[in-house]
Amino acid sequence: MKGKPGMLVVDDAEINRTLLRQIFSDSFEVIEAANGQEALEKLRTRDVSVVLLDLVMPVMDGFEVLAYLRCHDTFVELPVIAMTTIGDHDGQARALEMGASDFVTKPFNLRLVQRRVRNVIAQVENEWRKAVQAAKDQQLIEMHRSIEEDRLTGIYNRETFYQRTAALLQKNETTAYDIIYFDIEAFGVINDLFHVETGNLILKTAAFYLQAAAGNLGTCGRLETDHFVLCLPRGSIPAGMLIEGLDSTIQSLGIMHNVLFYAGVYPVENIYLPVDQMIDRARFAERQVHGSHLQRVYTYDSKMREQMLHEQMILRDMEFALQERQFEVYFQPVYSAKEGKILQAEGLVRWQHPSEGLISPGLFIPLFEHNGFIVRLDRYVWEEVAKFLAAEKEQYGHVTPVSVNVSRLNFYNHGLLDFLTELLRRYDLEAWMIQLEVTEQSYTENPKQIAQAIEEFRERGFVVIMDNFGSGASSLRVLKDLPVDVIKLDMRFLKGGDEARARAILKGVVQTVRAIETDFIVEGVETDEQVAYLETIGCDRMQGYRFARPMPAQAFWKLLKKTDAE
Repeated sequence: MKGKPGMLVVDDAEINRTLLRQIFSDSFEVIEAANGQEALEKLRTRDVSVVLLDLVMPVMDGFEVLAYLRCHDTFVELPVIAMTTIGDHDGQARALEMGASDFVTKPFNLRLVQRRVRNVIAQVENEWRKAVQAAKDQQLIEMHRSIEEDRLTGIYNRETFYQRTAALLQKNETTAYDIIYFDIEAFGVINDLFHVETGNLILKTAAFYLQAAAGNLGTCGRLETDHFVLCLPRGSIPAGMLIEGLDSTIQSLGIMHNVLFYAGVYPVENIYLPVDQMIDRARFAERQVHGSHLQRVYTYDSKMREQMLHEQMILRDMEFALQERQFEVYFQPVYSAKEGKILQAEGLVRWQHPSEGLISPGLFIPLFEHNGFIVRLDRYVWEEVAKFLAAEKEQYGHVTPVSVNVSRLNFYNHGLLDFLTELLRRYDLEAWMIQLEVTEQSYTENPKQIAQAIEEFRERGFVVIMDNFGSGASSLRVLKDLPVDVIKLDMRFLKGGDEARARAILKGVVQTVRAIETDFIVEGVETDEQVAYLETIGCDRMQGYRFARPMPAQAFWKLLKKTDAE
């Protein structure tokens, strides 16, 4: 048994323990417990990598065990898979909220149980790899636990806020509390425009204000960069009033820039829920209004709870989906409107989930960008595109260039360019065949690093496309400073407001892009009327439903074959 990871199976039914021991004994050293109290005793003396925990047991049930584990540093990261009966949706949701990594239902589907365990173990390993990579690439080493203060602002750092807030909530069980999460819009632009000293002044001033607001009633911390969090008694200071106070305080600094704070509020219901999960809920609420100038505070509610459970399903299944090749690359061609032929295409990822069907990229891409999984998914997509191009080259002797999206997180990986270069070598391709799309938002978050990376891409022969141009806070500055080969303009710019003014601006942008000798593509083209207008202002390269929707590789292959024949 030496060398195997430990698995603790907790169930009052001996037949269930026996069944699980039989299916996992080859991979794990299986330790058994008949109730929660016995399980805690085993955990104090045995090294365990994962726990299978029945929720309904005598002496001490599974919910009590979960509450204990998530309140003790030794066990807070230990992955737990809850075991419930079919149809016990309330128990499943409650277990997930209390920190369970996943759940399985009885009677057991043995293959499903094995898959869920593999997924949970893989997710833990993925989080570990992500932390190691972040430490290597960004040289960010976590401060020692004994250091309580954030070095820049003097308020609690992340870990200390977690600990102090958990203690505060459990000490005052009868008091209702709110977790309030704050974020600043486009903070990277502020640093770029006014230098780091001004950015630091804003952060220190905001921290001073929020600390004063918390006082002795609650806790105040800085999670990272421009992300702050408060825990306050419910109703003591409304979040809207805190936003107004921040506005006034920051304006007093005399900075010639509109610094906007947004807030998400999570009303604490279960004081034993891990504090980081409470913050996730508040952060989730803040995302609903971030970027809006009409509403800057949002409160987490029951609808968002259902949405979060759906997002947890997405995160739970992502590893298995990648292994099973559930992610598929769709191709959307770019046409010459004048000649009616395909000039190139864009590779777009789709997720065909076995039970949920087609999951929108708008749902899973933001989640993967948040947890770092997008880096692995991007590389998977790039390789699928490279395989397609290699097959086209072998079949026809020529290649239709395909652009791929490069998430902002890839730019923190120093091995990005080497990976792309090796991909070209492996499939005998040239750099111009795989074009790289970066978003304007990526640049505004980290201008210097993105600009340097783009220069290196172009030196190696890659074509770089600026996607979503015009959606950021400083588009003209981006156009001036960022050395890209192609600008993508979106026809959605014309929707809403004064269309005549929008068309005049679009025409001006086209003329400006042409004047600096940069190519451009217009995407989102849907009607003949739009095509006719674009041609009058000198646009020829177009992409959108008017020409073709994104399609699977086989359909695109047939379209290319048909086009070649014509």
